[in-house]
Amino acid sequence: MVYTNSGSYRFPDPQSPIPASKDPKMSFLQDLRQTPRLGLLVGGTAATIGIIYGYDLSNIAGALLFITKEFQLSTSQQELVTTAVVIGEVLGAVLGGWLANKLGRKACMVGVAGAYAAFAVLSALAADVPMLLVARLLLGLTIGISVVVVPVFVAESAPPKVRGALLVAYQVATVIGIIIGYLAAYVLSASENWRLMLGLAAVPALAVLAVTLRLPDTARWYMMRGRTEDARRTLSSIEPDADVDAELADMRRAISEERGGGLREMLRSPYLKATVFVVGLGFFIQITGINAVVYYSPRIFEAMGFTGNAALLLLPALVQAAALVAVFVSLSLVDRVGRRPILLGGIGMMIVANIILVAVFMVGRDFGGILTVVGFLGVLLFTVGFTFGFGALVWVYAGESFPARLRSLGASAMLTSDLVANVIVAAFFLTMLQRLGGAGTFAVFGALAVAGFVFVHRLAPETKGRNLEEIRHYWENGARWPEATGTTGSSTKPAAK
Repeated sequence: MVYTNSGSYRFPDPQSPIPASKDPKMSFLQDLRQTPRLGLLVGGTAATIGIIYGYDLSNIAGALLFITKEFQLSTSQQELVTTAVVIGEVLGAVLGGWLANKLGRKACMVGVAGAYAAFAVLSALAADVPMLLVARLLLGLTIGISVVVVPVFVAESAPPKVRGALLVAYQVATVIGIIIGYLAAYVLSASENWRLMLGLAAVPALAVLAVTLRLPDTARWYMMRGRTEDARRTLSSIEPDADVDAELADMRRAISEERGGGLREMLRSPYLKATVFVVGLGFFIQITGINAVVYYSPRIFEAMGFTGNAALLLLPALVQAAALVAVFVSLSLVDRVGRRPILLGGIGMMIVANIILVAVFMVGRDFGGILTVVGFLGVLLFTVGFTFGFGALVWVYAGESFPARLRSLGASAMLTSDLVANVIVAAFFLTMLQRLGGAGTFAVFGALAVAGFVFVHRLAPETKGRNLEEIRHYWENGARWPEATGTTGSSTKPAAK
């Protein structure tokens, strides 16, 4: 069976197989060119919301240098300002799945963009620490909703051949947002204007809002709400050459067979294994420490002997520029090489980076010269490894791992787990750095990365080229691919293969 961008399924013509390209890059570009313009616009615009998320991750890192001076923040207060937004993200992720089904994928994204712009301005106007904490909590709430809704929206709007790439595009946008945030902080560092650093976050939010207002919701959601004519118009626009009536009939049948969609179903067979996988993956993505590097990289570089705003703000931007290259490589390979090799390769790089950082901090007494350079390269490799693997694949697995009735709730569970781990890291990293030192802190992250590698190796399915219906049958078959499924001709094999 073949998954259409409507979320329905139909059998392909067995006489017309799609040949595999020998050149992944060229095939990837060809797939993009063959995708209808509206399909790319829908997926691309949704993914661009990642710019908002990325900007917030990094601009607080720069702004915190100057907020600390103005409000005389202690270490624990700095952690609280950073963690407030993450606590809000957890609440948003919990609500995101329900809101996506109740209000629609598009309505949620419009609300996210508009609310984020308003709360960014509120952060900039904060007169004291409590007001800043409330504003950042509300910012986090909107971000938490977005990280649940966007993967669902893209998964239901994109054709299988570019679905993985468009899901990874969210991470591309996130990294771009991180870079912009660091650069904005550097440009404004001379004036120490942290209010403008935070307020500028409203600009990308308003830009995304303007484009998102013009997009349709997914045909799948329209059908779930009984809005057949809206679904028909959306399908006709995204797939002008498709048999719309046949796709709507298939979709209607699939939805009627997929009644339910509650949390109880996720916690019992056959989807319990899928739930364990996505919740565990979400937790390992953050507990391995990436946002400690993003939020506090100026402090990490300061501990390595770097000084001055240029070093403390431009070096993190340089690290993220390298990460952007890595995520583009991941984007071009995810639908060709596969999910598992990319994910395991990225985690492997993080493990090596942690070993380097532990060694640097163990040897380092007075940082400088080659030792400082090696420390910088360790942070660089850590970030590149994360972005190439965990960072890119979280959005793919969040959008692929559950059938339609559970997809938004599954994404919500995964991202909630992710954000809970993020709260832990954001709340305790500076304290760990002070009490355990750099060597002890990165030794902890290294051990967690090893545990994450083992978890992924044993439980992550290879979903490259599989339609969403096949992935559903994988979990229903006890985390094994049924024999002769779809067009892939895969034989029964265990989940780790």
